[in-house]
Amino acid sequence: MFGVQSELAVFVLLMLVWTVFVLYSASVFTWLVEVLVLAWRQTTSAGDVVYGYDDIQVRVITIDAADIVQSTVDAVPDDLADVRVVAEKPISVDGASVHVVPEEFTCTATHKGRALEWARREVPCDEEFVLYLDEDTLMANFAGLPEGDIVQITELPLYTGSWVTYLSEVFRIGYQREQRAFGRFSFPLYAWGGGIAIRSSLENEITWDSKTITEDTDFAWRAASASDLDFTVLNCKFRNQAPPSVPTMLKQRRRWFSGTRQDSDLLPLHYQAFLQFRLVAWGFSPLIPLITVVTFLVPGALPDLMLYRIGSLIEFATLFVVTGVGVASYWAESKLALLAVPWTPILVVLNTAGALWGFVSPVEHFTVTTKVPLETVEERNPAFEPGSLTDHDGRNDLPEQLDVTRFTSELRESFHIDDD
Repeated sequence: MFGVQSELAVFVLLMLVWTVFVLYSASVFTWLVEVLVLAWRQTTSAGDVVYGYDDIQVRVITIDAADIVQSTVDAVPDDLADVRVVAEKPISVDGASVHVVPEEFTCTATHKGRALEWARREVPCDEEFVLYLDEDTLMANFAGLPEGDIVQITELPLYTGSWVTYLSEVFRIGYQREQRAFGRFSFPLYAWGGGIAIRSSLENEITWDSKTITEDTDFAWRAASASDLDFTVLNCKFRNQAPPSVPTMLKQRRRWFSGTRQDSDLLPLHYQAFLQFRLVAWGFSPLIPLITVVTFLVPGALPDLMLYRIGSLIEFATLFVVTGVGVASYWAESKLALLAVPWTPILVVLNTAGALWGFVSPVEHFTVTTKVPLETVEERNPAFEPGSLTDHDGRNDLPEQLDVTRFTSELRESFHIDDD
């Protein structure tokens, strides 16, 4: 009897091992096809634009973070004259018109979506595009916009006090390289609102009036359902903030995962199946390094796993490729990203832990990710002197000049996971 139970346990464990392995293998293969094949020549460079500053209205969305928004507005190029701040509480910001969402305003959308929908209805816009920025997004290399209905602008998060989260963002940016292939899809798999331009006519047609906690992806999916969407990626590398702590990052990833999963019914059935497969692979991918370690440390624990070990080593190497892509994206602006390479296994687990949390316990309410005042970012980041960020002009890039002595000291003090 005990022998039968033992054989059953081994069978169940083998099924788990191979299921996770196959799912993750398919996910890795899909990513490689997107990045190496479908994304080829699909990105517009920062200087290859059709619409200039006069064709663009900038809107910064916030609750009431006046000091952070002020830095964002200051980084908007001076010739981009129509700058609006949409806030949920009265604030004062120089260089922009501030519009406050009335407390009595109601619609289907909630939280950030509610503010976006109120602004769509009430804030006048005669320009061709509305460029949306998060409250912490610093424009960089921006000369205008290319053709497209939705123009997604690339991002490079800044170090804000946690080396763990900063390097995790390097890995995420590497994985997010796949977004450059989304213009070939009928439905882009996701979008982010820290730098996204939407044609005004499309915004008025689709609206933001939808109950969701991932507004930008939800909007893109509804727009794709309504028309032949032209989704374009513009490689400007706007700078936003890496989460200041690991718990904050996990909560952010949990919201992304939960919102994407909850909105998946907007997609056609074949896209829903593809998305669900990706989400499951994303959420359970931390099991790959764990199972791999077990099979190597206890080689006799499970039978006939040589093929698995070889395959898992290849997948393990692919994780470093993803990190390398992230480092390459950062390289012109920051050599700090190179630190992510040796930490890749840990970064993979951290990037997906929030997704697994969202799988087990989905969140239904929008939570704003904690932001850090720009002066504090300059104090914490050893690559920026006082004024480097606060005096930035969004026409130019934001190269990081590393103070090696300061960096070594801060890295030794702050590189730990329990930093909140």
